[in-house]
Amino acid sequence: MTSTPLRYRAGSEAAPALLRAAVLEGLQSTPKTLPAALFYDARGAELFEEITRLPEYYLTRTEHAILKQHAGDLADRIGENAAIIEFGSGAAIKVRYLLSALRNASAYIPVDVSREQLHAVAAERAIEYPGVSVLPVWADYTEPFDLPDMPDSARRIGFFPGSTIGNLHPDEASAFLRRVRDCVGDDGGLILGVDRRKDPWLLNAAYNDAAGVTAEFNLNALSHLNREFRATFARAGFKHRAFFNDVASRIEMHLEALSPQHVMLQGTSVTFAAGETVRTECSYKYDRPRLDAVVANGGFRVAELFTDAQQWFWVAWLEPV
Repeated sequence: MTSTPLRYRAGSEAAPALLRAAVLEGLQSTPKTLPAALFYDARGAELFEEITRLPEYYLTRTEHAILKQHAGDLADRIGENAAIIEFGSGAAIKVRYLLSALRNASAYIPVDVSREQLHAVAAERAIEYPGVSVLPVWADYTEPFDLPDMPDSARRIGFFPGSTIGNLHPDEASAFLRRVRDCVGDDGGLILGVDRRKDPWLLNAAYNDAAGVTAEFNLNALSHLNREFRATFARAGFKHRAFFNDVASRIEMHLEALSPQHVMLQGTSVTFAAGETVRTECSYKYDRPRLDAVVANGGFRVAELFTDAQQWFWVAWLEPV
């Protein structure tokens, strides 16, 4: 059974107002920040897919390899009649490993803030898996949203690949996991992609690619602000910066003002000194103690970890506690 893409669009009216409020709050804080949701307009989604194919960006190909190798193991953990809820579905490529390995999956619920991409991938997966109800939800998964109706007997399984958990500060990550815990219930589960701590050289290279695609991805957030919120950012006045913060165990992405800047946004004036940055993203890298702590605070436990030969990445199977 299939459904019409985007017939269910939770939070579609509230999302712009929430994003606008987050932008204004971040730009008036010290240090300045911008929400990562700004990356994922239509252009940003295209750029991110390009990033995943870059030679320096090991994360995507490594996770693909783990999922391909262990999809059967995950299917055995999940069992039959599962409803897969993917938080931040993007191009919805990795979920195909699961949907192909599962026995009698009942539903696939992609959740994403990029309406155009969500529409397209929901239609594709509905054709590819005609026995699975595809129920897309247009929403910011970092905020509460309602799930569409699905069979009461379905086992709810969260799917959160791509090491996106790293884009949340540890307390935010645990809060997000608690919301996932509420979504999947006592008998559910979660498949979580986690980037591991490793040589800082590898980490820095992944976020400073030679082709400059990540820099364009970062700067595109300013184009998004100018278009959607009538901001007056001069893109040429900022440059991309990314580096590994060893103490916090995270990559930080910033936009640095090349000269003094004055920006208007929604009637609010924002100034930048030369060299001042606005942080656009954090990407935390986990070792086992850090992972266990965040997961436990989120109401789950690590039941099994799947990794690659280089031990660069984890695909974790989490169970509610």
